[in-house]
Amino acid sequence: MAFIRRFDHVGITVADLDAATAFFVSLGLEADRKMAVEGEFLDTVIGTTGARTEIVMLRPPGGGTTLELSSFTRPDHRPGSPAAPANELGLRNVAFEVHDLHAAVDHAAAHGYGLVGGIGKYEGMWRMAYVRGPEGIIVSLAERIEKQETS
Repeated sequence: MAFIRRFDHVGITVADLDAATAFFVSLGLEADRKMAVEGEFLDTVIGTTGARTEIVMLRPPGGGTTLELSSFTRPDHRPGSPAAPANELGLRNVAFEVHDLHAAVDHAAAHGYGLVGGIGKYEGMWRMAYVRGPEGIIVSLAERIEKQETS
């Protein structure tokens, strides 16, 4: 029996919600308003008493799976590993298809977010790069390579 109906969202906990939101909005995601969540529901789900978090949901143009950015005000967040390599266990990247990979990489670099490695091609179908975004979040950016391209 299949229990999953659809992929809803990916959640990432950050210290600076505004900076992380601005980064993803600058790449083209659309942000909902910031909202606070606290009370019995949150305490029950995360298993912590007295928790409070602020959340921003971001979605790609045209809809689809959303990205939830969350920043806890209670209890205080616990630092992760912002320099984690791609092979460290755990959630390592969030991936987006882009229209122009080089322009997206240049845009991220202009805002202080550089490549983890380089720009690679996968089987002549995709051009892809990892960018290390705010708080060490690895963002995979991929561009479909048109069939007529020869380089």
